Amino acid sequence: MTGQQLEQLWAEHIAGEFVSKDVEATLDTMVDDAYVDHMPVHTGGRGKDELRVFYRDNFIPSWPKDLKMTAVNRVVGESQLVDELHLSFTHNKRMEWFLPGVPPTGRRVEIDLAVVVQFRGDKLCCERIYWDQATVLRQVGLL
Repeated sequence: MTGQQLEQLWAEHIAGEFVSKDVEATLDTMVDDAYVDHMPVHTGGRGKDELRVFYRDNFIPSWPKDLKMTAVNRVVGESQLVDELHLSFTHNKRMEWFLPGVPPTGRRVEIDLAVVVQFRGDKLCCERIYWDQATVLRQVGLL
């Protein structure tokens, strides 16, 4: 795939997660044995069965309505891309994938994260997402 095709597929994946909130549309952008790992807390899943449950029950419904995601930088390689993003939201919903075991605090969270996306053929095969969990814990009053 060209760099432009990688970016288009990634845009379709993100739209499934955050715009249409359509689990199956999100999964359609991924290979059968894809995996997602939120590195600071190791949440996500391996394979479409686990990812279906993860996206449906945890990730997609957990985002607060005031989420703002701002692109900071993108690097596109031969079969991968890396996005740097700035996220801001109010922690007013349970986010087990992000803050396991922490009830909503009502506090404002602003973080920078990096998403490493790898592709196999014409689908995503892996996402590794990195952020500074200490910054998050401090902002929600736990550190």
